[in-house]
Amino acid sequence: MLNFNSKSKSFFIIFSPIRFLAIIFISIAFIIIVGNSSLLWAQGLNLPAKTWGISFGNSKNFTGLRFNFRDRKVERINGINLTLWKPYRENKESVVTGLSFGVLPGAKELKGLQVGILGVAAEKTAAGLNLGLVGAGSGKNLYGTNIGGVGAGAGENVFGLNIGGLGVGAGANLIGLNIGGLGVGAGESLSGITLAGLGAGAGENLAGLTIAGLGAGAGEEVKGVVIAGLGAGAGEMIQGLVIAGLGAGAPKVEGVLIAGLGAGGEKLKGLFVAGGEIKLTRGGYLNGVCLASFNYLRGNLNGISIGLVNYAWKVEKGFQLGALNIIRSNPSGLKVLPVFNTSW
Repeated sequence: MLNFNSKSKSFFIIFSPIRFLAIIFISIAFIIIVGNSSLLWAQGLNLPAKTWGISFGNSKNFTGLRFNFRDRKVERINGINLTLWKPYRENKESVVTGLSFGVLPGAKELKGLQVGILGVAAEKTAAGLNLGLVGAGSGKNLYGTNIGGVGAGAGENVFGLNIGGLGVGAGANLIGLNIGGLGVGAGESLSGITLAGLGAGAGENLAGLTIAGLGAGAGEEVKGVVIAGLGAGAGEMIQGLVIAGLGAGAPKVEGVLIAGLGAGGEKLKGLFVAGGEIKLTRGGYLNGVCLASFNYLRGNLNGISIGLVNYAWKVEKGFQLGALNIIRSNPSGLKVLPVFNTSW
């Protein structure tokens, strides 16, 4: 059994591993800061070789463990790159592969594990695991697992697991598992599993499973399952299942729409359920089943309409069930009937 006297205990406490590492880190930081201010260190102090090993300073091409205050005109780094501050603007052609750690690590391309105390930023592409206390982002593409305390996003495409405390966004396509505390959005297409505290949307297409606290929508098509606290819609077409607290609709719908207040469109195929009104625009058609307090179909019905009041311009095949049933194209005396009406 080992015994420690008071002197040996004092020695062990003073030189504990944590204190030893702290002394090493402070020493390295001091060397880097001082070294970067001199011309001698402009290319870095590299041991045992110029291009590999351990580097202190702004080495431009290096493989191994590298410490630098702030990167400038770096070309290619492989290994572990520890920087104390964000790169200079003259660092737009750099490629860093491996582990990047610092207050705000960045490069033209970041590949591997990137951890930023404030954030992670890439001019072109960040691929791998990107973690930023404030944000993780890229001027063009962001691939992998991207987590930003405030937000995560890219100017073009974002793929993978994307989590932003406030939001997640992409200028073009956003694909994968996307979670935003407030919102998730894409300039073009949003697909995968999307969870947003307030809203989720896409400039073109929305596909997959989308759950939004308030609303979800797309400028062109929505395909898949959408659940929204208030409303859901598409500029052109909905295919799938949509459930909305207030309203849901699109010019063309194929699938199931369930809304607390109202739902509708011009070309409807499937099942449509609303607490208030199902509305078919003038000249349109509904093929399927509609169930609402008021079914207001200013077009053709091919199917079943169930409600307190049912209105249709024409019933080609099918019938109406309700307290009051109106078919404008029926012969006089058969236009308005209680309980049941059809094309006579």
